[in-house]
Amino acid sequence: MTTKLSVNLNKVALLRNQRDNGYPCVVTTARRVLRAGAHGITIHPRPDQRHIRLGDVDDLAALFASDLPEVIGAEFNIEGYPSEDFAALVNRVRPHQVTLVPDAPGARTSEEGWDFDTRGDELAHGLALVRPSGARIAAFINPDPAAPSKARRLGLDRVEVYTGLYAMAWGTPAFDTTAAPHLAATAAAAEAAGIGMNAGHDLNLANLGDFLHRAPNCLEVSIGHAITAEALDLGWDETVRRYLDILNAG
Repeated sequence: MTTKLSVNLNKVALLRNQRDNGYPCVVTTARRVLRAGAHGITIHPRPDQRHIRLGDVDDLAALFASDLPEVIGAEFNIEGYPSEDFAALVNRVRPHQVTLVPDAPGARTSEEGWDFDTRGDELAHGLALVRPSGARIAAFINPDPAAPSKARRLGLDRVEVYTGLYAMAWGTPAFDTTAAPHLAATAAAAEAAGIGMNAGHDLNLANLGDFLHRAPNCLEVSIGHAITAEALDLGWDETVRRYLDILNAG
């Protein structure tokens, strides 16, 4: 099994929004990274549209509905808090995957997974709202071995494990004592529960190989901030190639 790479384009949209000239273009970048070999595109449209705008969602949906060779076999993943508005959007656009996150509307980024004990009913309600999309549904979870089985019982198709704590602990004493073991245990628990596992947040060219060693059952990584920053130095084609080399070796 080769873990798939989904490129999150939020930071491309954020840069685009600093001017009124339309570039960098989200769709152009999507086509570029897909031609370079990325397996999918992820976006997280937020209510304030500070990066991805509603027009971007429709433009990307049109790209994936086209017969262009770069989109054949690629997947479109939309992340977001399962509000009524978000559900209406994904039910209309019908992406391949919807990832539910517990963010408040003004959250800077997704830094915490669902608490199934205190917010399980909220997540179940959101799951019901987005089911008409026909998409595969994932939920953002903390590195917690108890979470995958709880997600499976709710009827979710996959979990996306938050890897921010793992990345922040990289190179510190807490990495080997806490962060890496918790992540590896969560990956093993997902496999034991029979639920697919994705992962994302602050994975990069430096730590991805180690992550895959600890979570060999990971089906997909969603990478945005790091891959965009790395592409500023290396270019998109070379950056995607390096990620694919790591994924193929893993």
